[in-house]
Amino acid sequence: MAAEEPEEASRGMIGGLWQPFVLLLICTFILTAAAGMAAVDKPSALTAAFPQADRFGPAEGAPPVYPAYRQSALVGYAFFSREVDGRAGYAGRPLDVAVGVTLEARIAGAKIVEHYEPILMIGIREEQLEAFVGRYAGVDLRAGVRIKSLARPGDQAVDAIAGATVSSTALHDAIIGSARKIARARGLLGSPGAGPRLDLDLFEAKTWADLLRGGEIAMLDLDVGAADRTLSQGGRMARALPEGVAAPQTRLVAIYAAVATPALIGRNLLGERAHASLLADLPPEGQLLIVGAEGLYSIRGSNWRRSGVFDRLQIVQGERTIPLKLDQLRAVERYADPALGALREVLVLALAGEARLDVARPWRLDVLIHGQTEQQDPASAVVALDYRPPARLLIAGGESVAATAEADAERPIWIDIWQSRAVDIGLLVVLLLGLYVILIFQDWIARDRAVWNCLRIVFALAVVGWLGFVARAQLSVVNVLTFASSLIGQHFDWAFFLLEPLIFVLWSWVAVAMLFWGRGVFCGWLCPFGALQDFVARIARALKIRQLQIPFGLHERLWPTKYILFLGLFAASLGSMAIALRGAEVEPFKTAVTMRFARDALYVAYALGLLAAGLFVERFFCRYLCPLGAALAIPARLRMFEWLKRRRQCGTECQICAVHCPVQAIHPLGQINPNECIHCLRCQTNYYDDKLCPPLIQRRTRREARAQLVKSAAGASP
Repeated sequence: MAAEEPEEASRGMIGGLWQPFVLLLICTFILTAAAGMAAVDKPSALTAAFPQADRFGPAEGAPPVYPAYRQSALVGYAFFSREVDGRAGYAGRPLDVAVGVTLEARIAGAKIVEHYEPILMIGIREEQLEAFVGRYAGVDLRAGVRIKSLARPGDQAVDAIAGATVSSTALHDAIIGSARKIARARGLLGSPGAGPRLDLDLFEAKTWADLLRGGEIAMLDLDVGAADRTLSQGGRMARALPEGVAAPQTRLVAIYAAVATPALIGRNLLGERAHASLLADLPPEGQLLIVGAEGLYSIRGSNWRRSGVFDRLQIVQGERTIPLKLDQLRAVERYADPALGALREVLVLALAGEARLDVARPWRLDVLIHGQTEQQDPASAVVALDYRPPARLLIAGGESVAATAEADAERPIWIDIWQSRAVDIGLLVVLLLGLYVILIFQDWIARDRAVWNCLRIVFALAVVGWLGFVARAQLSVVNVLTFASSLIGQHFDWAFFLLEPLIFVLWSWVAVAMLFWGRGVFCGWLCPFGALQDFVARIARALKIRQLQIPFGLHERLWPTKYILFLGLFAASLGSMAIALRGAEVEPFKTAVTMRFARDALYVAYALGLLAAGLFVERFFCRYLCPLGAALAIPARLRMFEWLKRRRQCGTECQICAVHCPVQAIHPLGQINPNECIHCLRCQTNYYDDKLCPPLIQRRTRREARAQLVKSAAGASP
């Protein structure tokens, strides 16, 4: 029981911090949430994205775009990437970039509107970001576009932000991905000579009246008097209805026609489910047509059931005449728009094969009107309903094969990043396999202090020199915050974490290693800044700099600082990732490792100050300030095994391991605190050292004494 009292006291002391800290969490969340609600100035962002335009129309379509005009002529479209696909960024929140696209499928410009990305906000100035997105002006969306380091022959290459390829990749994906989606929806990815087509995907909620006013539905309203005049052409009088049945101003028939294949028309009139079902049954070149009528005259007549042909209707386009037949008729149980259902007659027709219709070109619906002459002889005439493709749905040209393949079949960009860093990934895998071997055979390695010391030095050199300064793969609390933010914000996307292959592999390995060895494997072996502190401590010992011995009681009250820092950063990230990322500068990793001290003087002074503190208190930053260490320590007790060996004499008869532990993770009573241990194995070398560990010294002494007695007895024998 006595051995458990310090641990209980520690938990009690930590528990006492929770009440004021909960209040801190609440206040931080409220303040940072308010700070993250800055309004977006859309007009200025659109102007920056499309500087050639002098005005913009209201948002239209889905995804929404803002038509750009110059001297009343349409010159392109501007949009916000967040409204196009809402793709989550690395921080779990969407990047928002205003982008302009010309009618020639070239990017007019781009302007960053909003971002929360750690890969964009730490160590990179806003001017660098603006300069980078400015490089996309003039890029042709019909050809391949890639970051220069990932470009293939024939690609348009865009220079990345120096030292921030992943940052550049995230912006590139937001700009090019959303721009191609808009260009494809608007038919801008065209090849010279391609014919026009209708935008089948554009959708807005519209009523029958809206579509009628907009020209998406064509109408011919024919009264009795007009029908009589049409029938009477040729010198003889004829009537559509017997004399006296209806006044000349009475509506004989109102005819409506519309192409229902585009979502703007078909979904609004037929309903989403019925429209999708009808389209699924159409061949690729097929089109849906809606013909309706109301009034005294039937456009279907009475012979269609017997003949299988609607003999009062036909479509004419150019030199072609398309009869409308019974087998083209499609049943719809219920129309989405009640105005359509209120018509006397509605025909939903599927035109394909020989009856295919080029809906991007004008056509007309001929309606045969029957009547009688004064002599009771039959009379007939044709009235025509002209249909012109709606201007807002008409796209100037078809997509080119190259552009479609580039836009739709392009592999995720993280695959190219992984391929470009295949050598680095291979080296990292070798490094991790080496560490795995060390951990598996740690007992044998710890038996030889020279071997252990050599491995520590070689491994630390590899971690600092290659993993840190060359590959710049330093894990950070920022990774933890962004991962949590992605999960909480329900915008989780593995693709954004895969943009940094070395970081992804490291985190995957650390996550598995924590189940077996706890958090110390990363802190003691794979952290470049931690390895840098180890070298500083070695220098201090070589220079015989006196080490400050922190009393364990004070040390125990100081190490919760890093947990408070981590929880504070986590609370801030719930409201404003931007503030949390600035707070994460408490880590010197970005300055010392990723940017190799090439930073503002204040950041460099802070990092050097922490290293200097390590001359007097070994791993000072790891002990008291590292929020990443705190984040990893929280699940540390989930490890499956206890790898570090202890004896009953530890903490009672001997304090050697506690004194020499680089982070004071060993309690004076002998137990190792897994939340603080960095698994450096120094205590294990002591455990197996029969010249340092008192129990082993006693055993060795007794063994040598027995051997001496045997030798003496053998020498005394005659």
